[in-house]
Amino acid sequence: MHRNLVTRTLIAGAALIALAACGTQSPDPAPQALNTKAAVPAPPKKTVQGLPGMPPVLDPKDVYAADRPNQLSPVVKDFPSRVYVPNTESDTVSVIDPKTYEIIETIPVGRQPQHVVPSWDMKTLWVNNNRGHTLTPIDPKTGKAGKEVEVHDPYNLYFTPNGKYAVVMASLDRELVFRDPHTMERIKTEPVTCYGVNHADFSADGKYFIVSCEFSGELLKVDTEKMEVVGQQKLPFDGAMPQDVKISPDGKKFYIADMMADGMWVLDGEKFTEPTLLPTGKGCHGLYVSRDSREMYVSNRGEGSISVFDFVKNKLTKKWHLPDGGSPDMGGVSADGKVLWLSGRYDAEVYAIDTRNGTQLARIPVGDGPHGLAVYPQPGRYSLGHTGIFR
Repeated sequence: MHRNLVTRTLIAGAALIALAACGTQSPDPAPQALNTKAAVPAPPKKTVQGLPGMPPVLDPKDVYAADRPNQLSPVVKDFPSRVYVPNTESDTVSVIDPKTYEIIETIPVGRQPQHVVPSWDMKTLWVNNNRGHTLTPIDPKTGKAGKEVEVHDPYNLYFTPNGKYAVVMASLDRELVFRDPHTMERIKTEPVTCYGVNHADFSADGKYFIVSCEFSGELLKVDTEKMEVVGQQKLPFDGAMPQDVKISPDGKKFYIADMMADGMWVLDGEKFTEPTLLPTGKGCHGLYVSRDSREMYVSNRGEGSISVFDFVKNKLTKKWHLPDGGSPDMGGVSADGKVLWLSGRYDAEVYAIDTRNGTQLARIPVGDGPHGLAVYPQPGRYSLGHTGIFR
């Protein structure tokens, strides 16, 4: 009995070895245990239901996800890197080569140019000749100006996130004028009751935008698709003069610079409730987001400084003072994110500032009253206007 049992065991073992050799040339010497548990599906990625026709939001947690260093669109990748400076009192645009810090051309434009604005499709730069009631197109590929287009009171210019309309901030006319983004033909006029509409930014989904009214100290909330004002409030500061507007990377807050309150208003755009004030410095004016979406550079025109706001820490972490003072106003960040360019509004100059440590790299004399300076090209898929708000 014992011998037969041993024999049967050896035969069975040999059979198992033979079976194991069948159908494979290199059996796994240490086969893993069979996973009998059902695979757990990954949670669905949160998406943003945007304005119809708007390019999809790349990252729900960061509206600036397309603005990473040197991430240039194929549309602009061959454009020469330039800094365009509208001189409001000289009626010119100074063109600076950012590599040499030298003016390479001066372009005559209409009366009182306020801002140089990249078009939604990023193919054209529009110079807002406020008192000349025209827009001057500049081809950023050649640097040549084209024929002026008649547009009344174009203090500032924006584009809806779907590229359907241009929005002219007609400050003295007290109007938001929705126009064709290419021909600039008037499509709809939305009268406003506040004074001095000037700057704006759009919600993450593009369905509304917040507008600052400089001369009456008010904010507007505008429905993008309906092209209608749906909210209005007075800022809780006597003599408030709101300026630039920027949304936080996560889309939850809007920041509004105020040159008389000397700080930024922090606003819940969805609820449009009363905002709170975060002091930054005298004459708080322009707001520019870093290429990694971590910080925002805040120009304090009245004291010649730049405050640095950390979005994650929700506080100011640094302040850079320009040597010999100055009047830092509007501008933008270089394509690689290393240089912050700002116009010196009351000093007929432009500042180039190292974003790593706030060192002044250059101080360049330009025409009188330099204002809405544009650095071009910049990373992004499309432009929302002003001196370059890209997403």
